[in-house]
Amino acid sequence: MNSTVIAVDLAKSIFEVAVSEKPGVVSERHRLNRREFATFFGSRLAATVLLEACGSSHGWARRIGRFGHRVLLIPPHVVRRYVNGNKTDRADAKALLEAYRNAEIHFVPVKSEAHQAVTGLHRIRSGWVGTRTARINETRGLLREFGHTLPVGAARFVELASAVIGDLENSLPQALRSTLELILAEILELETRIDRVEKLIGTIAKQTPVVASLRTISGVGLLTSTYAWASIVDATRFPSGRHLAKSVGLTPTEQSSGNRRWLGHITKRGDRYLRTLLIHGGRSVLRAAKVKKNRSRFETWALDREKAIGHNRAAVAVANKLARFMWVVWTKGVDYQPQAA
Repeated sequence: MNSTVIAVDLAKSIFEVAVSEKPGVVSERHRLNRREFATFFGSRLAATVLLEACGSSHGWARRIGRFGHRVLLIPPHVVRRYVNGNKTDRADAKALLEAYRNAEIHFVPVKSEAHQAVTGLHRIRSGWVGTRTARINETRGLLREFGHTLPVGAARFVELASAVIGDLENSLPQALRSTLELILAEILELETRIDRVEKLIGTIAKQTPVVASLRTISGVGLLTSTYAWASIVDATRFPSGRHLAKSVGLTPTEQSSGNRRWLGHITKRGDRYLRTLLIHGGRSVLRAAKVKKNRSRFETWALDREKAIGHNRAAVAVANKLARFMWVVWTKGVDYQPQAA
């Protein structure tokens, strides 16, 4: 592979390409359509190709990599710092070259088709769960307007709402009943789809040894383990578990100068969905630890944190620990072994 670096500003139909033979200097510029774009890389000698980690980037990275090129994905928010002047395709391509010269930049790993399939299933499931929650809240609010208050929770909502809608003796207007019945049917259909996606994810989990090891950690279930495997791709690229927790945004912000050090709230950087799953896992650890008689050292620590800083902050602290445990289990190739209190 030679020292040539090729930066590409991806788009739907027109791609801006900047070729650099030596750092800081653009020797060639090309503006290619989709057909010309694939042909261009097939005719070039093996080089380093820079792409923004945006829509379609993983697919193009896999395709370009088949021609023998080394493909690197750079986070878009990092590239934005190097845009000089107005934001144009040419400026974005040049910014990729400038960002590549920064040795502290962390590249995004190129996902395989299997990894992208799992993340896609999670996105679909998350969208359906959000739609179901919206329909439940909408129905709950409408029934409350007519004096029918249902208990909090989604487990028995359809059953209880059906009883209210089916009662012809109550004050619910007849004109609204048929539409609410359609909403309940939609909720049931969404729940069926969600269950089907979760079964698909479970099937994939059984075929992935890393996921099986991650699920031995208390608070890490099917969704957290499979999405972590699909989104992180390779945990060995992190020097330690703290770096993994940092990438998910579970470490505190810092404002320090001289002898003064100040730590604030968590950064909330990185993958919001994975961070949410880990925090939910932290809450489940706290809930389970309260009813256990023989607690592990980790569970005892979690309850002590809850007493000291409150439930929500303790859940985030436990989530940080879970991310560190995941790194150890993943990189060492071992199952989680809880220590006695």
